[in-house]
Amino acid sequence: MSELSDFEHEAKADIKAAANANSAEHANKPCFKKLSLTTWIFIALALGVIAGLALQGTPDIATTYIKPLGTIFLNLIKMIVVPLVIFSMIAGVISLSDIKKVGAIGGKTIVYYLCTTACAIVIGLVIANVFNVGGGYTLTTDELSYEAKQAPSFIDTIVNIFPSNFVQPMSDASMLQIIVIALFFGFGILAAGKKAQPVADFVNGMSEVCIKIMHMIISIAPFGVFGLIAPVVATNGPDILLPLLKLILVAYLAMILHMVIVYSGLVKAIAKMGPITFFKGQFRAMAFAFASASSVGTLPVNMECSEKLGVRREITSFVLPLGATINMDGTAIYQGVCAIFIAQVFGIDLTIGQQCVIVMTAVLSSIGTAGVPGSGMIMLAMVLQSVGLPVEGIALVAGVDRVLDMMRTVVNITGDQSCAVCVDHLEKRKEARKAAKAA
Repeated sequence: MSELSDFEHEAKADIKAAANANSAEHANKPCFKKLSLTTWIFIALALGVIAGLALQGTPDIATTYIKPLGTIFLNLIKMIVVPLVIFSMIAGVISLSDIKKVGAIGGKTIVYYLCTTACAIVIGLVIANVFNVGGGYTLTTDELSYEAKQAPSFIDTIVNIFPSNFVQPMSDASMLQIIVIALFFGFGILAAGKKAQPVADFVNGMSEVCIKIMHMIISIAPFGVFGLIAPVVATNGPDILLPLLKLILVAYLAMILHMVIVYSGLVKAIAKMGPITFFKGQFRAMAFAFASASSVGTLPVNMECSEKLGVRREITSFVLPLGATINMDGTAIYQGVCAIFIAQVFGIDLTIGQQCVIVMTAVLSSIGTAGVPGSGMIMLAMVLQSVGLPVEGIALVAGVDRVLDMMRTVVNITGDQSCAVCVDHLEKRKEARKAAKAA
């Protein structure tokens, strides 16, 4: 007993000495090295806003000299997104080792996204009505014009998901087609069994390589965030924001409420994870999404946050790329708020029945326009047409679309993350039940 006690004391002493050494090393570091990357991104975001406000009189300086930092960073992100998605998703399918399991995870993911999209549009409509978002506005509606792009039919969307060749989707970064390619190759490797082991090893190796490259690129994220946000603030100053400030504030409030109530509520109820833990782990991706306004561009950062939140890589590599393409909760809130805003500006009262039509149209159009460029505006046009509102009203909100897009991207990628956390927990619980039965 005494020997064991001595051993325990020695082990505790070693651990304490190591901890003291680490803390001493941390204390000797310069101040800027003590800060986490997340903190640096937040600082860059704040500095970008300050620089943008300072350069409002000369936005050309921000566009010419600062924007290239953000463009280079986004280009690097775009460079790695396609190989990262295709290799990590194939690796994810291989690691699941069962096609039925892939189907089960896919089913849970799609149901989750559809349910949260319905909640999002309802929250958007309720908040817009409560705050009377378009009331009291005298914005001129003369000479308004907006030509809505034709949304593809649902059948055309389904057909276009399946690529006719291997290379074109990667060149165009067509995410739905890339996901389909990855799924088929993953299924093929599983079906081939031992003969495909060299291919499986290559895919796993390339997945690791892509993740390491991703880490390198993310390490310079503060510079990219600064370069992305400063030109936006410098270009879209008070002249364009102030007349539509109430619309922006109401939309932002609805989006924040959706994240706090729906996402953190589901994460707490399903995965037993506290809201503070969830949002703290997700903050880096949220900051980058706000600056870039790109769900696909934020995907590598979101995948890194997912690992820190304890989600297994095979779940992350399947759920997040799918969510970056089809999950549009932020866009759904934007549609609800903008529909009420446009109706009130034009003096049109929407009945409860018409608002229910908006909910159904928004949910269905989020599927029908998945992966279509400029889908936000297309979906809004479809929503307005569904209840007889003038499509020209989109011109009223087009000027602040970028400002709204920044926050709705934050909502979209946070929804992707909440889905990954919940699906991972459900799968772990399912595996635990199977293990208990087997025992």
